[in-house]
Amino acid sequence: MRSVGVVVPTRGDRPVLLRQAVESVLGQAHWGTLTVVVVVDGGGPVAEVAAGLAGLGDGARRRVLVLPNTRTPGLPGARNTGLDALDADLAAFCDDDDLWLPGKLAAQLRALRRGGGEFASCGIEVEHGGHRVPRLAGTSTVGAADLVRSRMVMVHSSTFLFERGAPRPDESAPGGQNEDWDLALRAAKRHPIAYVDRPLVRVRWGSSHYSARWADRIAGLDWMLARHPELAVDPRGAARVYGQLAFGHAALGHRRAALRWAARALASRPAEPRAPIALAVAAGLVSAPAVLSRLHDRGHGI
Repeated sequence: MRSVGVVVPTRGDRPVLLRQAVESVLGQAHWGTLTVVVVVDGGGPVAEVAAGLAGLGDGARRRVLVLPNTRTPGLPGARNTGLDALDADLAAFCDDDDLWLPGKLAAQLRALRRGGGEFASCGIEVEHGGHRVPRLAGTSTVGAADLVRSRMVMVHSSTFLFERGAPRPDESAPGGQNEDWDLALRAAKRHPIAYVDRPLVRVRWGSSHYSARWADRIAGLDWMLARHPELAVDPRGAARVYGQLAFGHAALGHRRAALRWAARALASRPAEPRAPIALAVAAGLVSAPAVLSRLHDRGHGI
């Protein structure tokens, strides 16, 4: 039975959610060794985090390690610190505010065996404001073209399970933004991602440290456009990215930039819905947080 190592980055400031996340991983049905490496980023209290996880694992087939981030500060560096510490056949990620649901690991291991690939994902269940909404892809494989056309929120970092030789997070991602999309896209260019179309991870929106950092979001989208020029070629994918840029600038009060990116979005795809939403935010008709709250209640993002 193949061994699995799971990296859980944290800042150490939400111990209850973190313990629930680790418990959900350790509770997976798996006969091989399962190691959870919790990486504390941003100078968080490593000893306190370790104390909060005391009693989890059995020290043999189910182990929990707590380490400081020794690489670039931020999410990609924390994940790579965890990968450096792993000695397992397969690696996986779980954010410290998410939950692996029963059967997640077993279903993905079967999908990898059937597909012969090196990277797997699965459907998610978005939880926000008391609502739970499943997000599924309706497919058994995800290719690079799919991730260019759509960000595919269900291909979420907390669903990733991959061979140790697969691509790793890129620590140059501005503020850690879009490093998971970039990683999935690079992996899909090598081999289609094996996908289990069931909601096997609960993603808790609203508690993320990264959800409303608009300058970082803008920089992250610019970074993706520079790294993956094909994003600007597919009209639907380009319009989506341009609409997101328009919304980010509108949220920051950058009206001219918002108008410019909204125009580019509509030129690429006249039906792009993010463009009029961004224009409404830029005009002061609605606030960016209000838009996101309504979308998140429905399991969607901007």
